[in-house]
Amino acid sequence: MYAKVQENLRKDPRTWLVTGAAGFIGSNLVEQLLKLGQKVVGLDNFATGHARNLEDVKSEVGTAWSRFTFHEGDIVNLNDCVKCCEGVELVLHQAALGSVPRSIKDPISSNHSNVDGFLNMLVAARDAGVARFVYASSSSVYGDHPALPKVESQIGRQLSPYAVTKYVNELYASVFESAYGMELIGLRYFNVFGKRQDPQGAYAAVIPKWVAALVAGEQCSIYGDGETSRDFCYIDNAVQANILAACCENAEAVGSVYNVAVGERTSLNELYGAIVESLKAEKAATDFPPPSYSEFREGDVRHSLADISAAEKLLGYKPSHKLAQGLKSAIAWYVDNLS
Repeated sequence: MYAKVQENLRKDPRTWLVTGAAGFIGSNLVEQLLKLGQKVVGLDNFATGHARNLEDVKSEVGTAWSRFTFHEGDIVNLNDCVKCCEGVELVLHQAALGSVPRSIKDPISSNHSNVDGFLNMLVAARDAGVARFVYASSSSVYGDHPALPKVESQIGRQLSPYAVTKYVNELYASVFESAYGMELIGLRYFNVFGKRQDPQGAYAAVIPKWVAALVAGEQCSIYGDGETSRDFCYIDNAVQANILAACCENAEAVGSVYNVAVGERTSLNELYGAIVESLKAEKAATDFPPPSYSEFREGDVRHSLADISAAEKLLGYKPSHKLAQGLKSAIAWYVDNLS
């Protein structure tokens, strides 16, 4: 399915807007779309994204870079959203203030970006006549619902302001579909990782943060006992899901949210071991210190595992990378870029 969609895009290019284009997921989307011959507009305020990510995309795509137009702006500014939606057919909305701990520390900023900014983008896309709007949601929406695997129709009580903002996004999307006839699809990401994911800062994701620490010869810190588990999803899987969602011709698929993951659960202890083994393959004869353990982190769910059958059935999604494959590619990139 994905190969056919890519072939069709090469034959019939479209105009896309990627918000959060300088971020981790956004820059990977920009790269893939340009490689597929698409015209791409990018929007970012560099709050969490980086100019170096776009420079890296530029070096990867060569002459295709001429089909990319970048706007430095902010989704909380409606005028910026309106400007970027002009002439756009498809929107991949990734811009947000991520991180559960960040939202607990500063819920107002998270709400401003993730809710007010999301609403601005919906209004701008509606008024521009955008054909389809695909947006990033989060597995954090499931909250304290105990069932595993996580099924899209069963959510619990959200455990952080960040989770609340993503659930509000889904509610607004449903309203804009029914009230204005817009085509919207939400993607609940499960712990996406890969190249260009920032290892620095207080809110860095676990995989790049640990890799950076180990490469520097430092000890990694695990919150809790290490048996907390997640469904880790390599970036290529997330890119695939976005493109499939934007191009899906199955009317039954529109107006829903889908889990974007692999459908496999890995504990933090297991993850640490897998990272060390992958690093040893890249850096032979290197000794890595064992992890330290600290208190459980506020707002974190204990276990997360996705049921991806809906995305498989309705979007044609099929993960190309499981954890081991993804780590091999991601760690090779990090070793090259952190050295």
